[in-house]
Amino acid sequence: MTPFLITIIALALIFDYINGFHDAANSIATVVSTKVLTPFQAVLWAAVFNSIAFFIFKDHGVADTVAKTVKPDHILEGNMMVVIFSGLIAAIAWNLLTWWLGIPSSSSHTLIGGFAGAAIAAGGFEAVNSSIIIRTASFIFLAPLIGMVMAFIMSLWFLSSFKKGWTSKIFSVCVIIFVIIFLAISLEFNKEVLAKKTHYENYISQVIFYSKNFKWILLSFILLVMASFSLYLSNLNAHKANQWFKRLQLISSAAFSIGHGGNDAQKVMGIITAALIAGGTITDFKQMPDWVPIACYAAIGLGTMSGGWKIVKTMGTKITKVTPFEGVAAETAGALTLFITEALKIPVSTTHTITGAIMGVGATKRLSAVRWGVTINLIWAWVLTIPISALLAAGVYQIARLF
Repeated sequence: MTPFLITIIALALIFDYINGFHDAANSIATVVSTKVLTPFQAVLWAAVFNSIAFFIFKDHGVADTVAKTVKPDHILEGNMMVVIFSGLIAAIAWNLLTWWLGIPSSSSHTLIGGFAGAAIAAGGFEAVNSSIIIRTASFIFLAPLIGMVMAFIMSLWFLSSFKKGWTSKIFSVCVIIFVIIFLAISLEFNKEVLAKKTHYENYISQVIFYSKNFKWILLSFILLVMASFSLYLSNLNAHKANQWFKRLQLISSAAFSIGHGGNDAQKVMGIITAALIAGGTITDFKQMPDWVPIACYAAIGLGTMSGGWKIVKTMGTKITKVTPFEGVAAETAGALTLFITEALKIPVSTTHTITGAIMGVGATKRLSAVRWGVTINLIWAWVLTIPISALLAAGVYQIARLF
């Protein structure tokens, strides 16, 4: 590896670390504001599950998408490394600025915006993969909307269950039946595949099957827990229900932390892999060395342990006051959204997702329970992140290419 390539990898891991403490609020804001965990316990909890995501998300689809944001063949030979360097510098600068101001902007979008902006400065608009940029930009609005709708439905589900509503009981039973059928079909399909293999191949295939599908098994388990609890909820008084929701919030925040780690760490994996290809160390994304995902998940886990208390305050208290019940609904809805978008290989913002989910649970009380003025300011930050990061990266590129 050349010194310049090593510098780029170091910058990428620094960005991943900053991403961890910048986006720590995504995983811990609700669990801290509801006093389920102390701040220290919460960041430690989130950091552990951010890192556990390494063992769950094995296809690296989001990383592949990020790596393909820029078309290397449209950039002059030797300039690709400068493009990646410039994008990282811009992304780090914008992340630190928004963290200092307490604005929960998207680390994902600042990275992609910086990468794309430097590429446009180097090779024009044809140097970027417009379909990836458009799809990513569209989820600035779709991710929080999906999170909001899911959290709204989940909140109403729990509320109806607590009030002994029959609709919620029927819905809970349907969810349980759906999950059981889904798992049964998946396992039956696996049996058919295994029947055609030798004993050794059978064992290896089982390991591969469960490693690739563990995220869906985990998600199924979470849905089963939530559906089963909703059936039990009608038997509890308000105090006991609140105590149970505090316990469940440990599960929901862990699930969201796994989704956050799996989604955000992969973006840096994509950038490092693009740098390794540009530097001639490897020739294809599939050749990504094992140390890349290990380093990225470790960096984001360490960053999460550092916290990000200004953004925690914005996410946990300024948007709407969150109770343990609402925390469970928001985090579970956010986790579902992240698991689904990761499967679709779409690099979404965990910040946008959980913010939308928090607004969704707030709206179930009454629309005025959501501080829409704060929300509108956040949306402006979201919309401006990609263009500002792109402009910063283009400026850095013009300076860096002189050296």
